[in-house]
Parts: sequence; C-alpha cells; structure tokens
Amino acid sequence: MLLICNRLSQIRFGQLMEVYSESVAENGEEFYPDLSSNEQILHAEQDFYAYLQSGFFTRPGDQYCIWEENGRYVSALRLQTFRDGLLLEALETHPSFRGSGYAKKLIRSVLEQLQPAKLYSHIGHKNIPSQATHSACGFVKIADFARYADGSVNDRCGTYLYESKNAGI
Repeated sequence: MLLICNRLSQIRFGQLMEVYSESVAENGEEFYPDLSSNEQILHAEQDFYAYLQSGFFTRPGDQYCIWEENGRYVSALRLQTFRDGLLLEALETHPSFRGSGYAKKLIRSVLEQLQPAKLYSHIGHKNIPSQATHSACGFVKIADFARYADGSVNDRCGTYLYESKNAGI
C-alpha cells in the first residue's frame, strides 16, 4: 500500500530507518569515523531526522512516499519540486525485501497516484539494479551527470526522466 507523507509526524521514523539501514550505517561511518558503529548509526539517524524536520518538510510540495506491506515499511523514496517537474531521490528497499519488486511497485504507484508530467531521478552509474528498476518503470537516461537544485554537478550519476504521455497536451 502506498503512503504519501507531507509531514514528519506521518512517518514511523524507526521503520523508515530500517529501510535505510545500510545507507545510515555508511553515512555514520563516513561522517563519524571516530565513534563506535552504534554511535555512528545513532548520529546518522539524528542527522537524517533533523534534515527531514528542518529541511525537507519545510519546502512546499516535498513528499515522502513509502510502500507498506503488512504494516511494515519495505521501500521508500522522497519527491521534491525540481525544474519543470519532480525529483525522485533516496529510493531504497529494506535489505531483506530486495529483489521482490517493491521499488517498482512504489514508483508505479507514485506515478499512478500523483501523475507527474515529469519525474527526474539521479542514479549512480554503478547502480545497475536501480537503473533497471527505473527503466522498467518508463524512465529514460537523458544525461551522463546529475545537476542538483543548488547547481552542483555529480559526474558519478546520470539523470533519468519519466515523462507522462499526457505531458504538453
């Protein structure tokens, strides 16, 4: 079932952190190398919470989309206003549910429910599973780099676009 959250209070944060457990651990290790692994994870989770509270959910139109199965979060992504459409970011599936099609279900449900004219996504060149998921959902690669809202460029990612068949009508 698709959950669309416009406020942090709508999210069960502990379950969301389970979806992002690998990324949280990586961020903790990168940003807090002098701490124990448990402290790294705690700080990374606190940073993520602060970002959602003071950054992400303060911008008009930003939404968190979560696929819930049997009361458990299994896949999640963020949407923010971007260029002439929306930017899909932070797509992840809980490690124990990967390979089961939940990311596709989530993306397809978002496309059906929100019907964006254009949906962009930045995907790492080495992230073949995410590229395949996006392609299966109708995304096409449009650039060999990612340009973010702040103007910065990342050459380790490509930009992908889903364009509604009804766009421009």
